[in-house]
Amino acid sequence: MLGYADKMKEVSRRLLKECKVEVLIGFRQGSMPMMNEPCFVKSDADVDQLVWDSNCGINLSNYLTNRQEEKIGIFAKGCDSRNIVTHILENKIKREQLVIIGVPCQGMLDRRKINALIDGEITAVTEDEKGVRVQGTDFDQTFAKDELLQDNCRICHHPNPVIHDEMLAEPVAETPDVDRYADVRAIEEMTPAEKKQHFDDLLAPCIRCYACRNACPLCYCPTCFVDESKPQWVGKGQEMVNIRTFHFLRAYHCAGRCTDCGACERACPVGISMRQFTKKLEKDAKELFDWEAGMSLDIRPALDTYQPGDPDEFIK
Repeated sequence: MLGYADKMKEVSRRLLKECKVEVLIGFRQGSMPMMNEPCFVKSDADVDQLVWDSNCGINLSNYLTNRQEEKIGIFAKGCDSRNIVTHILENKIKREQLVIIGVPCQGMLDRRKINALIDGEITAVTEDEKGVRVQGTDFDQTFAKDELLQDNCRICHHPNPVIHDEMLAEPVAETPDVDRYADVRAIEEMTPAEKKQHFDDLLAPCIRCYACRNACPLCYCPTCFVDESKPQWVGKGQEMVNIRTFHFLRAYHCAGRCTDCGACERACPVGISMRQFTKKLEKDAKELFDWEAGMSLDIRPALDTYQPGDPDEFIK
């Protein structure tokens, strides 16, 4: 991915010059290490700020919701492209508005894993063929990239865009044999009491900042259920019942829609692994309906349709 930035700038200049887009959505260097930030490129003068490396984990499809008629170019890795498909299917953006530039993804870095390995302030994180170089005022260390990937990237089956108008590079190798659900099966085998304790422990650090909701490209309701007052669906306090209600209901809103992009965990300031909720629902959708979210514009989502062969054991 180290050579992508120059190609991005070339493509962006061409699309703007040919008036095929009014704006391109990509990444620029962040003000802190490992925190590249989304940017909107509208002129040739803006193009040089574009960057791409393994610190571009934010899901850019989050910035497409309800943009009307505007011609938009967007750089999309595998999970971004699947969310774009979902946005199109859910009528949040029109396909003809988009020029999708596919970015084959080799995985994003988990800044928490890097911070845990370093005792001191990190001033720079760079990549080369040897690995990930982490520098600070009194240290300079290099680590293997595979050790520092986000958990969702380590088990990703679809690193290449599923929908695109052009590609920045050749597709990367996919790993369909990687077991995505080992952790989910371990929880499924617990007793009800063990499951309750597991999730109570998991959610104990939650401060209900709603960063996971705000980062999620699927959370675009005009008013979230946690903000409703008439009726009030969930209390405003820090009681565990309120915390559980928020996380469980938000996960169910993502059922059959989540692409496991990891945006929720990446945004969480206390490091909660809330992907455990959405991965369980993803596993059920795959096993019950043979459904993976965002893989095709030609098939309606599993929970959007009824088929005579759908599972109905729940009916008493």
